[in-house]
Amino acid sequence: MKYCLLAEELRKSLWVKNVPAKVYVGMRYWHPFTEEAIEQIKRDGITKLVVLPLYPQFSISTSGSSLRLLESIFREDEYLVNMQHTVIPSWYQREGYIKAMANLIENELKTFDHPEEVMIFFSAHGVPLAYVEEAGDPYKAEMEECVDLIMEELEKRKITNQYTLAYQSRVGPVEWLKPYTDDTIVELGKKGVKSLLAVPISFVSEHIETLEEIDVEYKELALSSGIEKWGRVPALGCEPTFISDLADAVIESLPYVGAMAVSNLEARQSLVPLGSVEELLAAYDSQRRELPPPVLVWEWGWTKSAETWNGRAAMLAVLLLLFLEVTTGEGFLHQWGILPLFR
Repeated sequence: MKYCLLAEELRKSLWVKNVPAKVYVGMRYWHPFTEEAIEQIKRDGITKLVVLPLYPQFSISTSGSSLRLLESIFREDEYLVNMQHTVIPSWYQREGYIKAMANLIENELKTFDHPEEVMIFFSAHGVPLAYVEEAGDPYKAEMEECVDLIMEELEKRKITNQYTLAYQSRVGPVEWLKPYTDDTIVELGKKGVKSLLAVPISFVSEHIETLEEIDVEYKELALSSGIEKWGRVPALGCEPTFISDLADAVIESLPYVGAMAVSNLEARQSLVPLGSVEELLAAYDSQRRELPPPVLVWEWGWTKSAETWNGRAAMLAVLLLLFLEVTTGEGFLHQWGILPLFR
């Protein structure tokens, strides 16, 4: 629903800018699925398409994963195979996005008693290290440049707080981008940092990584590590400056619908230039790597992986109890008169 609201605000902004375009939402793992969005696009008779991933920075595990799906859909559909389109693979460097993020940070800093003493903590979604070192994923470079651009904007506003960047949401036994968010929080506490402002830098909406992982798990970790004041910048959502800038990005890409990728669209060109789905995947996701399974490690507590593993443990315990009931003829179900009914 939150993405549908964002899409509607983007549509309104485009119309205000005299571009009467339709806006569709397609997601990988929930409704409206990408396939559903594509079917609606076909029903509406759309012939030109701008693909706009809602990830500020490009990664083969996020934008690349969605583009892989589009590639397979395009190739299998006669209507889509010749669809004129272009992809805006990343937009972290755009002025409107940078200003919108700086606005949110500046506003949140004002909630602290001593804003100048607050450590600004950028927390980005992690990716497997092999994607960067072996597959050439530009995600880490784009993320670091994004943070630098935001801090440059804050410095223009006389905000010169210390800051750091770390990566969250790692799963599985493989090594992910470092430093890890949880480890960094503990280290900052040991170094005497007392005020911390968390900035979810790779998320444009609120979801489990912000509402549970940052707001609950990392906040508790920070407070138990000696950090006394905690704050968190909200996700961009439908922030007006952000939405207007996304609309501008779409408008600027229109001349390149169906054209070859270009490298000088803006003074601050992203590391991944505009191009078609196939061009981008050929350049940045040639190996078509699969992400590790979402849950590979055992954790206790209220975390995403723990929820799955603890549930499995509970199911195993129930099955074991039922087995003992049947084999021994004793237990709660026999005492309550339930199991004998099935004899």
